[in-house]
Amino acid sequence: MYALIDGNNFYVSCERVFNPALARTPMVVLSNNDGCVVARSNEVKALGVKMGVPWYQIRELAEQHGIRAFSSNYSLYADMSNRMMQVLASYSPAQEVYSIDECFLGLEGFARRDLAAYAQRMRQQVRQWVGIPVCVGIAETKTLAKLANHCAKKNLAGQDGVCDLTRLDAAERARVFAALPVNEVWGVGRRLTEQLGQRGIRTVEDLRQADAETLRQAFSVVLERTVRELNGVSCLSLEAVAPNKQQIISSRSFGAYVYDLPSLAEAVALYVGRAAEKLRRQGSLAGMLQVYIRTNPFKDNAPQYQRSLSIPLPDATDDTPRLIRAAHWGLRRIYKPGFAYQKAGIALLDLRPRGQAQMGLFANPEDRGALMRVMDQINATYGSGTLRSAAEGMRQGWRMKRERKSPAYTTQWDELLEVG
Repeated sequence: MYALIDGNNFYVSCERVFNPALARTPMVVLSNNDGCVVARSNEVKALGVKMGVPWYQIRELAEQHGIRAFSSNYSLYADMSNRMMQVLASYSPAQEVYSIDECFLGLEGFARRDLAAYAQRMRQQVRQWVGIPVCVGIAETKTLAKLANHCAKKNLAGQDGVCDLTRLDAAERARVFAALPVNEVWGVGRRLTEQLGQRGIRTVEDLRQADAETLRQAFSVVLERTVRELNGVSCLSLEAVAPNKQQIISSRSFGAYVYDLPSLAEAVALYVGRAAEKLRRQGSLAGMLQVYIRTNPFKDNAPQYQRSLSIPLPDATDDTPRLIRAAHWGLRRIYKPGFAYQKAGIALLDLRPRGQAQMGLFANPEDRGALMRVMDQINATYGSGTLRSAAEGMRQGWRMKRERKSPAYTTQWDELLEVG
């Protein structure tokens, strides 16, 4: 038995927690450089605004309907997510944090409880303690729990933001599933939807009744498991501990075009610093680093250039200065003057656990380990970027646009909410 808890319009809800006046205001949250819509309030959804639409295309609509736009405030959203997950963790000893706004709870052994009432308690406590509205889906498998959560949001087979599919008999389930398009199933994307449609599989119920073995031969074992999960056979277990990442990527589009090597070097150093912090957090070392730069591929009348370079490291490391030196070495070899660069980034590759890395004869991985730990502790206490490499520069005129960003209410002392 599983529950899937999902924060409603999560980024928008985070903004509303600290500005209650926005409770009924149509709102969107924008991507990096305030480019595209990545979150919408229900009021904006009702106006027909699609996810991913460029902001400039809906500015006239925004003026007509009073749509407020906010830049992405990642530090706020991450902190609010942590608070929400901590509250939900108290409701089950088995939790899998699936994304920033979703988590699964294992409900094995909870059979004697009224699960719908239990889910309502979760919703009420998260709303009271964190301020985020959530919906809860309950079912025998993770795939069904995801589907139940969708039903809870749409009030298709439940009420007050909770859907417990275990309460429905076979006929009721078939009726609900027959009304849902197949792309509402977890893992069924646009291309697979088209391919299934060619076989006459257009609804969730069509997929549930399909032969799992036949679909495995035609598509994949993943789709076979999905069909079995729709029929109540659990094939996906909870991942109580998130697996370590196999690669760590850090990149951003620039707020203004960059032409010179020193500015590119500052940006690359910043991205390395962020990636190295994540690397240390999961207790890994990187054996290879990749750096890349590119111009704007959508600017047809401008000269185009993009290049990347992978650099094997002499010894696997999580040391920020060493990784920055390697990235700058690679950057100097791929940089060409005369181009308007729009984006740069780095990737840490060939990751392995710190205690299992094969080191060179003269390697000493702990020579700056204490320094890195102190740096991470200071940034965790006083905010990201409090202590950083001088290679990142001071002015950083290339940084992405965030002209509509709300304060970091929960992670910066000087941006705490003031109540008069």
